[in-house]
Amino acid sequence: MFYKLLLAFILVPIAEIYVLVKVGGYIGALNTVAIVVIVGIAGAYLARLQGMQALFRVRTSLQHGRMPSGEIVDAFLILLAGIMLLLPGFITDLAGLALLFSPTREMIKKQLMKRIDVWLRSHTIHINYDP
Repeated sequence: MFYKLLLAFILVPIAEIYVLVKVGGYIGALNTVAIVVIVGIAGAYLARLQGMQALFRVRTSLQHGRMPSGEIVDAFLILLAGIMLLLPGFITDLAGLALLFSPTREMIKKQLMKRIDVWLRSHTIHINYDP
């Protein structure tokens, strides 16, 4: 796990810099910076709106006595999308926008829920609940 994170923290910035330089070479540095800033601001706004809606769905589920597991995963993915959109670069912006797009988020949520289920069944994750 450590090596995967280390690789991600090395390769993602290198890829982002490469794409920014290539795009800047085609459309100019100022236009590239403007696009990154505008997408970041618009994405953060969308993530905020969707995050508030997800929290409302969590609250509604709790009020009806249901465990809001899917809603919590949605809220987590929206938070992750917001973080990605605030990072400068086109690759993280595309990944963040993909997470804000509901059908893409649903696909990722299903895969994540399956993986969490496998972890719980294999006793890789332990959840303690003390009322």
